Amino acid sequence: MILRGLACSDQLLLWRELLHVISQAPLRRMLTPGGLPFSVDTTSCGQVGWISDRRGYRYVDRDPISGAAWPALPDSFLKLATVAAQRAGFPSFVPDSCLINRYQSGSKMSLHQDRDERDVAAPIVSVSLGLSAVFLFGGLTKADKVHRVRLYHGDVVVFGGPSRLRFHGILPLTLRDENGHSLTGPYRINLTFRTAR
Repeated sequence: MILRGLACSDQLLLWRELLHVISQAPLRRMLTPGGLPFSVDTTSCGQVGWISDRRGYRYVDRDPISGAAWPALPDSFLKLATVAAQRAGFPSFVPDSCLINRYQSGSKMSLHQDRDERDVAAPIVSVSLGLSAVFLFGGLTKADKVHRVRLYHGDVVVFGGPSRLRFHGILPLTLRDENGHSLTGPYRINLTFRTAR
């Protein structure tokens, strides 16, 4: 389900709290298990954070750069994620992790499944802030047909139940306006809420 513009009403609060999270756990460029850098910059907040390196993809309870616990999930983040999940039919969703990805011109996310969580019964709630992007939503195998949907600032996507393990991704980001977005500048921010443990 796509909830168009759901995050817009609280955008300034979300942005302030996002900047606070990033001040505690700075964005960084992670490596794939094969040693290649992602094209997005990443950090996390919540009880656990998602990381990737040569040892693989996993959740950890401390930021590997600082050794400190990840910043807590801001109240505005938690409220948005639970409201979105409720509207999509998942009233008991309580995330314990938020993966934060920052895209710039040329950044992309290849088709993948979110399957590092212990229990995939909980949905994924994905929030778009800033520049628009083309979201790819496929099937349960990479060979399945892929649908393309443009996501705009404030849009929230919720997928769970039979769709929880569908492949998804983002086409390379294009800067459609040389001035960028009024809130995020030349970036797209994606907040992805999960129940990881």
